[in-house]
Amino acid sequence: MSEIELVSDEHGGVTVVVDGQPQSYVDVDDPEGLVFEYVQHFAAAIDALLPRGRHPRLRATHVGGAGLTLPRWVEATRPGSPQIVLEPDERLTDLVRRELPLPRGHRIRVRPQPGREGVSALADGSADVVVVDAFAGGRVPDDLATVEFFAEVARVLAPGGVLLMNCPDEPGLRFVARVAAGVREALGEGGEVAFVAMRDVLKGRRFGNGVLVGTRGALDVAEVDRQVRRWPFPSGVLGPGELARRGAGARPIGDADGVQTPQAPEGGSWRVR
Repeated sequence: MSEIELVSDEHGGVTVVVDGQPQSYVDVDDPEGLVFEYVQHFAAAIDALLPRGRHPRLRATHVGGAGLTLPRWVEATRPGSPQIVLEPDERLTDLVRRELPLPRGHRIRVRPQPGREGVSALADGSADVVVVDAFAGGRVPDDLATVEFFAEVARVLAPGGVLLMNCPDEPGLRFVARVAAGVREALGEGGEVAFVAMRDVLKGRRFGNGVLVGTRGALDVAEVDRQVRRWPFPSGVLGPGELARRGAGARPIGDADGVQTPQAPEGGSWRVR
């Protein structure tokens, strides 16, 4: 059984810590105040590709929930958005809902299911955005990094939909390259994939989080970059062409490959959700 803590700070926020690993930062009174850099990258990509003016509500599916930070942000920026959260840890969800209550009138529904199982049960074309942000023991679950899983996500995405995945990796980004190849294949002809991360991660200086962004059609890299620059962390975007060149020759991970996802280094300064 995992050990769960809620750690308050002087700014009024709470960090959700599971087995000693920070999982989420939540400020109930300021759901738009995102602290973890890659959660800011999620928000930037959503605002760039599914702008608020054209999408006052979003059908969002979140694979991984923890403190429900991003669902709170979606509700704050696009009130009334119907959202599904797939979070198998019912103890964690119960604690978060009790101690960090969701806003009144929300349409966030948390299902106690693993990501692969939960996505498989969703209807075709039922989500405008699918956010994959799930961890177990400091790793992305292996079955959430395969081309077969991304094919299910592609099935669930509506036309014009966006796939976002927190994809931490080591210097060299070899795992990112293989996951990007799987997303590209699952999205089909015309699909594009970009990668957003802090500049020291992009330059290969450390292990860190990064967000893969996938669309079925042309991906507006300039607008993603513009939105990323609105947030304080020094971050950058690898566009579809550059990401493909960096990962030239990388092949998608299949269910039968048995590839283990990267493990965060001991004492590392990375974060999840």
